[in-house]
Amino acid sequence: MRASKQAFTVLILLVLTGLLASCTRKDAPAQQKTAPSAPETVGVAVIKNQPLETTLTLSSELVPFQEIDIYAKESGYIKQLLVDYGTHVRRGQLMAVLEIPELQALLDQDQAEIGAARDQVTRAEHDVTTADAQHKVSRLIFERLNGVAQSKPGLVAQQEVDDAQAKDLATEGQLEAAKAALAAAQSQLGMAKAKLAHDQALFSYSRITAPFDGVVTQRYANLGALMQAGTSSTQAMPLVRLSQENLFRLVIPVPESDVRYVRTGQAVEVRVPSLGRRFTGHVARISVDIAESTRTMHTEVDVPNENNALMPGLYAEAVLQLQRNGDALAVPLQAVDREGARTTVMLVDSQDRLETRELTIGIQTSDYAEVLSGLREGERVVVSDRSGLKPGQAVNPEAIQVMSYAGKGAESSAK
Repeated sequence: MRASKQAFTVLILLVLTGLLASCTRKDAPAQQKTAPSAPETVGVAVIKNQPLETTLTLSSELVPFQEIDIYAKESGYIKQLLVDYGTHVRRGQLMAVLEIPELQALLDQDQAEIGAARDQVTRAEHDVTTADAQHKVSRLIFERLNGVAQSKPGLVAQQEVDDAQAKDLATEGQLEAAKAALAAAQSQLGMAKAKLAHDQALFSYSRITAPFDGVVTQRYANLGALMQAGTSSTQAMPLVRLSQENLFRLVIPVPESDVRYVRTGQAVEVRVPSLGRRFTGHVARISVDIAESTRTMHTEVDVPNENNALMPGLYAEAVLQLQRNGDALAVPLQAVDREGARTTVMLVDSQDRLETRELTIGIQTSDYAEVLSGLREGERVVVSDRSGLKPGQAVNPEAIQVMSYAGKGAESSAK
C-alpha cells in the first residue's frame, strides 16, 4: 500500500513538471513579441551648396587653320629652291626662284617698244611745235591784211586777203593734225608701258613667296624640275605644302540637344593626350544649322599654338562647358527617386523619422543635381537602400560617403 502511494506521488510530480514546461514554452514567444526593436540604420548625406556644372567632351583631330599647296603661276625651271621639309617661313619670304627665258625676252621686247614709242612722241611734239608756229605766222598775216582792208579800202586787193585767210585755215588744220598725231603717239607709249607692266607682273611670279607664316610639311619638286603653271594644267605639280603653325582649328559636331548652350567666343578646354597637356581655345565659328544626317551642328574651335607645341593630325578632346552654377543647392543623385514625371527624396527629420518629399531639380551632373525647390540647406537625405523604408519610420541616421561616378568622392556629415 505504501509503495502505491509513492508511485502515485511520482506520477503527479511528473505531470506538474510537464505542465510547467509547457507554460514556459508558451510564454516565451509572448515575451519576445512585446520586446521593443532597435531603429534601422540608414546612410544619409547633408544637403549643402556647391558649384555644379555640366560639360560636353568631343573628340576630333587638330588641323592647321590654313593649309595650302603652292603652285607656280608661270611655267619655268626651278633655279633656286630655298625651303625643305620642316622649314619655317614668314609671310613674303622667298621660297623658290624659277627660270623663265620667254618672259625675259618679252621684257626686253617691251623695253624696245617703249623706246620706239618715246621717239614717236618726241617727233610728234616737234611737229606740233612747228605747226603751231606756222599757224601763228599765217594768222598774224591774215589779221594784218584784213585790218588794212577794213581801214583803207582799195589799198589791199581782196585776193590777197582771201589767200592769207586760206593759208591761216590750212595751218590751223595742220596744227590739229599734229596734235592728234601726238596724242596717238602718247597712247602707243602708254600701251607699251602697260604691256611692260603686265609682263613684269608675270615675271615676278618667277619668285615664289610664302603667302602666310607657316611651316613646310611637304616638298614635291626638286632643283631643276620643270614647274607647270597651276592655272593652265590640271596635272600641274605643286612646289610645297604650307601649313599655318601659330593657329589650329578643331572641328567638332555638337549634338542637337546641346546646341543651345554653345555660343561664339565661348572658352573651350582642349586636351591633347599624346602630349599630356591642356590648351585653351575658343569657339570661333558655328554653322547655325543642324545636319539632317547626324543631327549635329558643325562647330570650329580655334586653338593658339603657343611655343609650337601642337602638330597637325594630333588627336584632341574639346571640353565644352554647357551649364554652371557656382553656388547651387546640391542633392546626391543616389538620394533621388523618379516615378514618371515625379521626383522625390526620402529624408530624415529632426526627430530621426523618415519623410518623403517631392522636389524640382535643375542642372544635373554625374553625381549631383541642383535643387530648385523642395529641400533646404542642412537637411539630411537617405542615400542608402530605401526599398524597405516607409515614411514615419524611426531610423538611426549615419553619414556615409556619396558614391561618385566621375572618379571623385564627396563626403557628407549628419547633424
